[in-house]
Amino acid sequence: MVKQGTLLNSKAEVSFKCRGCAAENVVPVVELGPQPCADLFPLADTPGPDPRWPLALWLCRVCTLVQLGPVAAQIAEEPLAVESATSRAHAEESVKEILSEHPELSNGTVFEFTSPHGGSWLEHLSAAGCRPVGNGERADLVIDVHGIVHEPQYGDSLRLRAQRLAPGGLLVMEFHHLLPLFIGNQFDTIRHGHWAYVSLRALRNLVALHGLAVESVKQVDMFGGSLMVMLRHTADAKPDASVDVVLEDEDAAGIADEVQLGSLQEAAWHAAGALHDELARHKAAGRTVVGYGAPSKAPVLLDLSKVTTDLLPFTVDLAPGKHGRRIPGGCMVPIRPVEDLKAARPDVVLVLTWDIADEIIAQLEADGGWGTTYLVPLPEPHERGR
Repeated sequence: MVKQGTLLNSKAEVSFKCRGCAAENVVPVVELGPQPCADLFPLADTPGPDPRWPLALWLCRVCTLVQLGPVAAQIAEEPLAVESATSRAHAEESVKEILSEHPELSNGTVFEFTSPHGGSWLEHLSAAGCRPVGNGERADLVIDVHGIVHEPQYGDSLRLRAQRLAPGGLLVMEFHHLLPLFIGNQFDTIRHGHWAYVSLRALRNLVALHGLAVESVKQVDMFGGSLMVMLRHTADAKPDASVDVVLEDEDAAGIADEVQLGSLQEAAWHAAGALHDELARHKAAGRTVVGYGAPSKAPVLLDLSKVTTDLLPFTVDLAPGKHGRRIPGGCMVPIRPVEDLKAARPDVVLVLTWDIADEIIAQLEADGGWGTTYLVPLPEPHERGR
C-alpha cells in the first residue's frame, strides 16, 4: 500500500488525454494505491493475492472532469448484486415526476442506455405509454441512469447520447455527484470500472461540445448523493435557476481546484484509520462485529482501513450470487446470507452499504431487533440510530 500523501508523477511518467475532452492538461489529484477489481468477488476459498491495478483520480484543467487515471480496463464485471428497494422505488417515482413535468413525453419514444448494475426505468416508462425505439431511431426521451460512468471514454459516450436524441427531445442523465463524494469523504465510491466522477460544471462543459445544454437539475439521494440532469439540444434548452444553484455550491467547495480535490486523499486515509481503530476498540471490549453488504465500495474501504477477518469475521448480502464468495483484496472477508447475521446477533453491525443504511436498519429491526449498534463508516465512523 502506498503511504499517505503519495501521488503519481504524472507528466514525467505517462502521457494521458482527458476522457472527456481529449485535452492533455490532466493532473493527478488523489492516489489510493493498487486496488482489486471491485466487482469481481472470488470464491471464499480462493487464495490471494488478488490482481490489483493503480487507482487514482485525475483532474482535467480544461473541462474540469475528474476521472480515473491511465489504467487499462479490468476483468469484465460479473453482475451479482440485486437491486435495492430504495433503487426500485426511486425508479418508479422518478418516472412519475418526469412525465408529470413533461406530459408531452407520455406517448413519445424512449431509448435507455443501460447500466451494468441494473436499475432500468423502461418498465415504468412503457407502462406510462412510452414506446421503445428501434435500432438507429432517435427518441423523444433518452435515459441514462448511472450507466455512462462505466464507459472509459466519457466524451465519446456523450456524443452517442446526443445522437440518440430527437429534435426537441429530452435527455435525462442521473449520476453520482462529485460534490457529495468530496464533502462527504465518500472515497470508497472511487473504483475501477467507474471511469468518471462528474460535477455539473464538467458535464455542462462537455455536453456543449456535442450540441447539448443543461436545462435543469435535481439533487437526489441515490448512492450517497446524485444529480438528475435534464438536457436538450442547445437551441431548445431554457436553463432554469436550479443550474446556477448547483454550480455555485460546486464552486464554493472548490471541486474544480486540484489542491482542494487533493485534500480528499488525506481525509480518506484519516477515515480509514479511524475505522480500523473503532473496530479494534470493539474487539478489545469483547463486542462482536459483523458487516452488512458486499458492495463494490467495500474493497477500497476495507483495504485502506487494513480490516481483515480478525476485526470483521464476515459480512452478509441479499444477493445469492455473492454467497460463498469473499470481498476482493487483502481483507479476505467472506460473504454470507443475511440469515447468518440474524442468527449471530452481533453487538455491532458495520453497514458497508451505507448509502441505503435506512433501508438496512429498517429491515433488521422489522421484528424488534436485538439491541445491536449500527456503525456507518463515512465520512467518519459513527453510530446510526435505529
